[in-house]
Formats: sequence, C-alpha cells, structure tokens
Amino acid sequence: MNRLKNVWLIAFFLCVVSCNASASTEGGNDAEPAKKEAPAKGEVIVLTKAEFLEKVFNYEKHPNEWVYEGSKPCIVDFYADWCGPCKQVAPILRDLAILYKKDIIVYKINVDQEKELAAAFGIQSIPTFLFIPKEGKPMMSMGALPREDFVKQIDEYLLKKK
Repeated sequence: MNRLKNVWLIAFFLCVVSCNASASTEGGNDAEPAKKEAPAKGEVIVLTKAEFLEKVFNYEKHPNEWVYEGSKPCIVDFYADWCGPCKQVAPILRDLAILYKKDIIVYKINVDQEKELAAAFGIQSIPTFLFIPKEGKPMMSMGALPREDFVKQIDEYLLKKK
C-alpha cells in the first residue's frame, strides 16, 4: 500500500513539473515577454499606442508622410468592448488571421483605451478598419463588414491578387 502511494506521489510530482516547464517555455521568462510581431498561429493582436508606432505607423516621427513600419500587409480594427457590431466582426477577423497567417497580420486597437490613436486617425464610428498594404497608402472602411468583403479587400488590395 505504501509503495502504491509513493508511485502516485511521484506521478503527480512529474505531472506538475512537466506542466510548469511547458508553460514557461511558451511565453518566455518573466524578464523577457513573448514577442507579438509575427503570430505563428494567426492570432489577432491588440496594440497599444507604443506598439502601433513601432509596428504599424509612427505618425510622431513622420507626421507628413505615410511610412509603414510592418513586414507584412495588415488590417487594423478600431473597436470597443461594448460595441455590438465590433463583437460580430471579431470571430471573422480571428478566422481570417488564421487563414492568412503567412500573408497578413490582424491588429486591434481599443478606442476607449487608446484615445490618442483613435483621434489621430479621426475615428468617429466603430468598428473602423484600416487596410494597410506593404507598399502604398492605407484604405479606411467604416462599419461592420461581411466576411466576403474582408476576403475581397485582403486578396485584391492587400495581397494584389486578381
């Protein structure tokens, strides 16, 4: 009976150690947070102003010209947690982030938390989407879009597929 108890104790200990080891390797260590630039799984990334300036467009550094800072075309979703149409579009954006994970990046900016960013882009209604090709000027679209419209904008405008 004592031996069985020891086996269960060792099994439990090994399970706890292996779970902790896998959790610490996924997110990096606490001193160095995981990078958010190129999501491997195709996820939607919520940006702060500082991250937006670094990864998308530094309007403080380039106030008079558009200079895209990213490595892939992207979609920026200006949203709010309380917004019904924003909630309707969220699963579509998650699906498209997975579907196009090698081609584009999908970002989200909460207009309630990042008021300066919303003001800088003149966001007056949400959701508002910024479609940003790797080269060229961005295009803005206001209001919830159906999946087909997102696919069309991604294929034709961002990826230049005909």
